[in-house]
Amino acid sequence: MLSAQSSSLISATLPLLTERMPAIARNFYERMFAAHPEFLDGLFSRSNQKNGSQQQALAGSIAGFARHMVENPDSTPEALLARIAHRHVSLGIRPDQYDIVYRHLFDAIAEELDDVITPEIGAAWTEVYWLMAHSLIKIEQGLYSAASNGQPWTPWTVVGKVKAGSEAMTFTLEPADDATPTPSRPGQYVSVKVRMPDRIDQVRQYSLSSGGDPTVRVFTTKLDADGEVSPALHRTVEIGDVVMLSHPCGDVTLDSGDHPLVLASAGIGCTPSASILRSLVETDSKREVLVLHAESSVERWALRDQMRRDVEVLDAAELELWLETPTDGAHEGFMNLDDVTLPADASVYLCGPLPFMRKIRSQALKSGVPAKRIHYEIFGSDVWLVDA
Repeated sequence: MLSAQSSSLISATLPLLTERMPAIARNFYERMFAAHPEFLDGLFSRSNQKNGSQQQALAGSIAGFARHMVENPDSTPEALLARIAHRHVSLGIRPDQYDIVYRHLFDAIAEELDDVITPEIGAAWTEVYWLMAHSLIKIEQGLYSAASNGQPWTPWTVVGKVKAGSEAMTFTLEPADDATPTPSRPGQYVSVKVRMPDRIDQVRQYSLSSGGDPTVRVFTTKLDADGEVSPALHRTVEIGDVVMLSHPCGDVTLDSGDHPLVLASAGIGCTPSASILRSLVETDSKREVLVLHAESSVERWALRDQMRRDVEVLDAAELELWLETPTDGAHEGFMNLDDVTLPADASVYLCGPLPFMRKIRSQALKSGVPAKRIHYEIFGSDVWLVDA
């Protein structure tokens, strides 16, 4: 609970801090990486630092947490914290690293707000930081404890590498050691650690696209020609190679019950939809499922065969497809829910580019779907938190 004294100070300074948080975030990361360059080796993404999305995500999460604590002093923003905690566990974040973050973050705040900062304001934001940090540490400890082994990273051998569509690749891996793998839930992802040519490890998260067998990991990744990790996976990682994977993480997972599902995706965002579909097939589910997918062309649809097969197997599943280059039976252009009848009481799952998810979420809300029933997954830094 945020103290009354700090609450009033946070409320008064939140607009200014929100305005300056992007500069604070840049300052913070520059300070932290100068003191701890090892954090760029297997922990933080160099690409996200370069494009600014990591700074946006940090700014959004701190401002969002502070705003919630001012408006709802007796609770914490559970959805925000759960999303961050799952990402932290997928990276192997440790409790002691929060002290490092605190030191460099508040040095950055002191510098960027030197015209207005007072000891009282600093103390109030310190209280907010540690409320957030301790909440995250508690959730993360629970996730680590629930894993089947105590190692944040374990080696896995690539046993399959198959082209998926015209631009993606599906990798199948099996354990390369004796550690008991943690089972995954439909919709979760794993972090994949890959060695770069300069001998620095970089990490990316990929949704598991198939299978409930904990001794097999299957993920599909689209080639980003300007990226670091996907080109290495596509061009240099071969069958027989060993890569490091995290425990399965992610809070956007298939909910229980028998109410209808809507799985809406675009591009490589089809991977969590494919995972959920496959789990429904494996459990012989009778749930009503409406699968909506958008792609530029049918050839680029990475998991086309798997998803179409699973829709055919499920008794109450339907598929609607939008293509910029249409084929028979597909809508032309971009996905639009105006002409789609969403099942009553449906849970909606979204994954794809951020503009796509914003549009489809708005249309789903307009159609009467409650916000609490709309779930989304973002690859990379969750910059949507800035708007939340």
